[in-house]
Amino acid sequence: MSAPKAVVVVASTRAASGMYDDTTGPILRDWLEGRGWTAEVVVLPDGDAIGEAIGDAVGRGVALVVSTGGTGVSPRDRTPEVTAPLLDRELPGIAEELRRRGAARVPTAVLSRGLAGVARRTLVINLPGSPGAVRTGIEVLDEIVDHVVDQLRGGDHERHD
Repeated sequence: MSAPKAVVVVASTRAASGMYDDTTGPILRDWLEGRGWTAEVVVLPDGDAIGEAIGDAVGRGVALVVSTGGTGVSPRDRTPEVTAPLLDRELPGIAEELRRRGAARVPTAVLSRGLAGVARRTLVINLPGSPGAVRTGIEVLDEIVDHVVDQLRGGDHERHD
């Protein structure tokens, strides 16, 4: 069986233009590769390019797409808006848990508008763009990603009596 595939889409106009190096993509890539996944990182400007990259990854049938950045309240933060039309079903409990755990560390984490859901057979998660938020996201995803991906591939539910 081949390794599951993931795409990390980084929404950062400044990193995409070379003003500074992205740090969130490598954190996610290292976590995924440490779990035996293959992971591709793309760094793009905020806005429509993010939705196009997520849509492309979904179209290629990858198991997981994680975006970082663009989930806040500034006018250029549009990741949820370009993600929403791609989702067949939202998974609000994941987004709520990401905000809950983030807010336990940083009160402004409640401002994240990130979404989580399923697009075709791909799990799509929007994370905020800070390294701390990405580490919190990894904590949440580490507990559920294998189960969700298995379910999307037709696996059966484990019984918890």
